Amino acid sequence: MTRLSRIFLCAALVFSLNTFLQNTATAARLPPLRALQKNETSQSARIQTIQFESKLVRKTLPYNVLLPADYDQAATKMKRYPVLYLLHGLTGHYTDWLEHTRLADYAIPYDLIIIMPEGNDGWYTDSTATLTDKYESYILQELIPDVEKRFRVDGKRESRAIAGLSMGGYGALKFGVKYPEMFAFAGSMSGALGAASWTETDLHGLQFIWRTLLPVFGPENSPTRAANDVDKLYREVPADRIAALPYVYLDCGTEDPLLPSNRGLADILVSRKIPHEYRQLPGNHSWKYWDAQVQEVLRIAAKKLRAL
Repeated sequence: MTRLSRIFLCAALVFSLNTFLQNTATAARLPPLRALQKNETSQSARIQTIQFESKLVRKTLPYNVLLPADYDQAATKMKRYPVLYLLHGLTGHYTDWLEHTRLADYAIPYDLIIIMPEGNDGWYTDSTATLTDKYESYILQELIPDVEKRFRVDGKRESRAIAGLSMGGYGALKFGVKYPEMFAFAGSMSGALGAASWTETDLHGLQFIWRTLLPVFGPENSPTRAANDVDKLYREVPADRIAALPYVYLDCGTEDPLLPSNRGLADILVSRKIPHEYRQLPGNHSWKYWDAQVQEVLRIAAKKLRAL
């Protein structure tokens, strides 16, 4: 990364952090949609919190579950549903999507079980330094099996999707390319797609980010970085495996400092002829933007899962 690029990244991320913190407080107070307030008791019944005890991470990792509107109806008691795993961003938690967006309202038209896991600041990656910070293995080996045991989930790959924002967008696209046999759709909103390649110099003045990255990815040129570099993974996927990849969706705001890296991945997807959809729209790294875009992720994910 050039010196000019580092200066831009640092300045932009500082701006992005300030915007994020300002918008978090505002988005948390978003009122429910008026047209969808008819049965608050029913909507509350659709939301469950599971206090999951992870043996891999060795701590409680709660996850929220948003069930389809007809899940508990007698007529659907034998029905199995597709599932969307929705990942939070850096400094966020499993509660974010329900607290800062109108996800529960937006999901009503779709036959989807939506799972919102706790990822802490682990970048959805198995840490190179802390043996118990296995947030990639946790998702694959513990969370997904637990969800499919507790809920009427259609456990086929064709019925499983993953998406997220910022750090979660990075995680979702990484899961999609590393484990294509697991997911039919992988989506990213404002993805922090360069995380595995950022160095301490790149993040000068942003030590709070670097302190989360170093334990996970290790020093520059570490094997963990190479194994989890999203650009590298999509650029080097063998040609005969492209057809097996999940459908990729990514978007980013035109005022978001992460726009160049999102454009960069979109260029790789075009050059490799990997089926995908890329959008850039007015907006920044904020809950206002994600509240709008999660509606598109739901729509496209539901359509792709149905089509498969």
